[in-house]
Amino acid sequence: MLYLTLRHYEYICAVAEYGSLSAAAEALHVSQPALSTALARAEDHLGHALFVRRQGAPLSLTPQGRDFAKAAQKLVEQARRLEAPDGAKSPWQELTIGCFSDLAPFVLAPALHCLRQTFPQLAVNMRSLGFSQLTQALLQNEIDLAVTYDLGLDAGFDRKIIDRRRPQALLSPNHALAHHSSLSLAELSREPLVLSQEGLSVQHMLTLFKTLDLTPRIAHRAASLEVLRSLAANGEGIGISYSAPAIPHSYDGKEILRIPIRDSCAIEPVIIACHGVPLPESRLSRVREILSNALAQDASDAGKNC
Repeated sequence: MLYLTLRHYEYICAVAEYGSLSAAAEALHVSQPALSTALARAEDHLGHALFVRRQGAPLSLTPQGRDFAKAAQKLVEQARRLEAPDGAKSPWQELTIGCFSDLAPFVLAPALHCLRQTFPQLAVNMRSLGFSQLTQALLQNEIDLAVTYDLGLDAGFDRKIIDRRRPQALLSPNHALAHHSSLSLAELSREPLVLSQEGLSVQHMLTLFKTLDLTPRIAHRAASLEVLRSLAANGEGIGISYSAPAIPHSYDGKEILRIPIRDSCAIEPVIIACHGVPLPESRLSRVREILSNALAQDASDAGKNC
C-alpha cells in the first residue's frame, strides 16, 4: 500500500526548487507548518533525510534527496499532463524576471522576446532593480530569475554564466588618454573618476584598485548610467562602467568615447541567478536554460560588433 501521495511529491519538488519552506509554502498556497509536517512524514516513511537543514541557510538536497526529487518531478509533470485537456502540458501561468538596472536596457527586451516566442502562454513580468533589491526579491520569491553581475550573492544562489564583460573607460574625445586603444587601472587611478553610486558597484570597483595597490581619485558618483556618461562626456572625469552602450553621444549631445580596460582581474561574469538549485526536469530549469542560451548568443553577437 502506498503511503506517500502525489501531494507529498509535489511538496518535495517545491521545497527543492525554492530552497526554503516559506517560499515553497507560499507558492503552493499552504501553511508552512503543514508543509514542514508533510515533509517530515515523507522523510520518516522513506527512512532517510531528503534535505540538509542548517541554521540561517537555504535547504539543500542530500544525495539521496536529489535522486528522489528528480524522479518525483517526472511523476508530478506526468500527472499534470494527464490532468490537462487532451493530455497536453499544463501551462505555467506566470514568470517574473529581475534585472540589474544598468543591464536592463541590453537584456530585458531580448529576454521578453525569447520567452514569448518559446512559451506563448506564459505571462512574463519584468523588474529593473539594484543589486541588494535583486537579492531580496529572489529570497522573498518576488522574482523567479535574475540577470545580473555576480556581485553580492552567496552560496544559496545558483548561477549560470551567460557572458563575461570587461569594464569600459568612458571619456571625452578631448581627453589626453583618448588616443589609447586600451587603458589600465593604474593609468586610470591617476585621473579623476566618475563611478556609479550603487553600493556594491562602487565597492567592487574600489576592490579592483585595492587589489593592485592603487588608490583611485573619485570625482563624482552618478545616480544612473546616463548621468555617468554625461559627466564623462563633459570632461568631469573618466567614467567606468561594465554596461557601456555603443552610442557615440551622451543624452545632452556631447561626443563620448569608450575604451576597454585591459586588466584581466576586472573581467566580470554576467549571470542568470535563482534562489536554490532548480531541478533538472522543472519548468524553471527549462526556462532558465532557454533564456541562458538566447542571451548568451545575443552577447556573443554584440561582442563581434564591438
